[in-house]
Amino acid sequence: MMTIFSAWLGLSIEFVHPYSFLLLPLPLLVYWFIPAYRTKKTAIKIPFFDTLMTVLGETPSEGASQLTPSWWQRVILIISWILVITALAKPMILGNPQVREQFGRDVMVVVDLSGSMAETDFVATKANSAEGIRAGQRISRLAAAKQVLTDFANTRQGDRLGLILFGDAAFLQTPFTADQQAWLDLLQQTDVAMAGQSTHLGDAIGLAIKVFDQIYTQDQDASQPTREKVAIVLTDGNDTGSFVEPIEAAKVAGAKDVRIHMVAMGDPATVGEQALDMNTIKRVAALSGGQSFQALDQSELEQAYATIGELEPALYEATTYRPKQTIHHYLISAVVVIYLLTFFILTLKRRVTKQRERAAAIVGGSDHD
Repeated sequence: MMTIFSAWLGLSIEFVHPYSFLLLPLPLLVYWFIPAYRTKKTAIKIPFFDTLMTVLGETPSEGASQLTPSWWQRVILIISWILVITALAKPMILGNPQVREQFGRDVMVVVDLSGSMAETDFVATKANSAEGIRAGQRISRLAAAKQVLTDFANTRQGDRLGLILFGDAAFLQTPFTADQQAWLDLLQQTDVAMAGQSTHLGDAIGLAIKVFDQIYTQDQDASQPTREKVAIVLTDGNDTGSFVEPIEAAKVAGAKDVRIHMVAMGDPATVGEQALDMNTIKRVAALSGGQSFQALDQSELEQAYATIGELEPALYEATTYRPKQTIHHYLISAVVVIYLLTFFILTLKRRVTKQRERAAAIVGGSDHD
């Protein structure tokens, strides 16, 4: 294969059989090394041939004659031969480069928006001018989670991210998307208690499993390898009355190959609805094949998501290709058109010449009369 970037019309052209161009000088070799074709014709023998040649002043020669093409016939032959050889090389016009992406993982991020997420017991490790946060400033748990999730999303090239928010109920904020910026914009619009004050952890896990099932039933291509299904659940309290217990939801997730990584924010020594049930959190992670983490500050939260990133490295493959369109049939069509046009012109010229000769003969006969 040989690719030629042609300046003609700015097209990129690739020749499938480039060695066909070695045939270009073949007509010259035939012209130089192969004698002209000769035909035998009947002739009248006369006994006074030598006397006739002397009278006419001619020199006897062989009785074969070679037709000599005119300049325009030579041009047509050269152009036709070049077109035929180029067609044999099978030129292909290359289209604009296309990128085919294959994503490896679907990561559903599940965020707790219960009232306790407003607690300002985290310290910002870095400034965020967009949110007006200074390094070292005390921030809410939700603000800390947003900062860490922003960094996490930026490292997930090739993965599709989804977002589920939960409180008194769980709802899908963002379906799976490969557009990390759109995902982050929707994450930044979240606020504490927008889903209620309680913590329905089991229902949130159940919704994540349901979303995975719906997406894979509708969109999964049988020819493609199965995507990795991962859910990351961030919560700062224990379950408060879900329809589905977190442990039962974790068993279903394990059966459906959905790994759940649990990230617990806050102090496990707290009591009430804000108390962290680390035993449940660890069991949910273990039953689904994931891991559990505890973050008492933003540094530990960042470390938890960094570890998850190592456990679930991004699987991404992008292949670039250029669509091809063959044009060799256009070249052959051009040769046919050239010869048909030439034949038409010669036929027309011959008819015009005959008509002129007939007209001249008629005029000459009239004058003679």
